[in-house]
Amino acid sequence: MLVAAAICPCPPLLVPEVAAGAAPELDALRAASLDAVGVLAAARPDRLLVLGPAEQAGRGPHPQGSTGSFRGFGVDLDVSLGAAENPSERELPPSLSVGAWLLSRTDWADAPVEGLGVGEPLTRERCLPVGREIATSAPRVALLVMGDGSACRSVKAPGYFDERAEAFDAEAARALGTADIAALTALDEELALDLQASGRACWQVLAGAAQGAGLRGELLRDEAPYGVGYFVAAWS
Repeated sequence: MLVAAAICPCPPLLVPEVAAGAAPELDALRAASLDAVGVLAAARPDRLLVLGPAEQAGRGPHPQGSTGSFRGFGVDLDVSLGAAENPSERELPPSLSVGAWLLSRTDWADAPVEGLGVGEPLTRERCLPVGREIATSAPRVALLVMGDGSACRSVKAPGYFDERAEAFDAEAARALGTADIAALTALDEELALDLQASGRACWQVLAGAAQGAGLRGELLRDEAPYGVGYFVAAWS
């Protein structure tokens, strides 16, 4: 059963070494993300699963001990998903690497941790049963859900400006902040793809996992400093 979830954004810039001189710009987002992860520990889970959007090579399960790197972003920094007892040959995708970095900052040792790379095009019809299966994988399951909102909030955003982006992000933030499973399930897949919202599929997996769990949500942060929607929420 799902007992807690933390929803965090996944830009590599969340890692101060990657952001370098721009790191202070995301201090509040970083602090809120660490607070959300703290909610997971308080729930005393038997299993923690980190979900994150991934390209083809990074999709699927990543066992405890899997490693990731930020060398592709010009930083000689490696991370491990939990204790690196039996490292996997597959490298974590960037979203799960950011999740692993967050866990390392909180010295996570409260439960076994694994990762799951989720394809952004995954339909809600497939996301929901994946979530339900995750929720039944242990008596007490917690999720760290990585993903960003639209990337079209300004002309300098990665996806340029799209007038639909602000409304999409507002609804996503509201749904994540109130643990509104129906609203997350109803997020428009095609619109999310148009707006380059990487978190949509992961949020809908979360919606499937949370069915019947009776969790309450709290929105800890909602901002778009680079024209990309970043949300932090905690469900407990």
